[in-house]
Amino acid sequence: MEIEQLPLAGALTLWPRTLRDERGFFKETYSLRRYRECGVKETFVQDNLSFSHRDVLRGLHGDPRMAKLVGVVRGSAFDVIVDLRPESRTYRRWHARTLTAEEGTQMYVPPRFLHGFLALEDETILAYKQSAAYDPACELSVAWDDADLGIEWPLAGRRPILSPRDAANPTLASLATNLNQPR
Repeated sequence: MEIEQLPLAGALTLWPRTLRDERGFFKETYSLRRYRECGVKETFVQDNLSFSHRDVLRGLHGDPRMAKLVGVVRGSAFDVIVDLRPESRTYRRWHARTLTAEEGTQMYVPPRFLHGFLALEDETILAYKQSAAYDPACELSVAWDDADLGIEWPLAGRRPILSPRDAANPTLASLATNLNQPR
């Protein structure tokens, strides 16, 4: 497996090995031992799939207790992470990468980060593992277009398709949550 350390400390891009032949391919998308060797120490307790049409934007969401391992199994997505660790030298900085099913890349999102994505194709399916069970009382949500974050979404003048909840997300500055303490 290839690994890239991202500019946000602790975050990684991973390229699991893919075995291809005339029948198609085989890929190990997760192995506890192999991922621990790469620095991913969490035990994942929940798997999720998200199906989205082009220009659907989901996020920005986070849970201070939770790490995620994210990959695209169909289509492509502009995947964004934001460091919410006040003690980090990269606090409030974001990083993005286009994840595609064809390339098979994964993004490891450490705890205390926000995550969001924009579907770049119709019928994009994002698969992700979580290190904690979903609990709405622990979730943080921040506006996708928070000017203080300045995320450069590849929308080329189009408006994203948002859920009513994501359309109403507050700015990071307006959150009263103490982001320093896991709940």
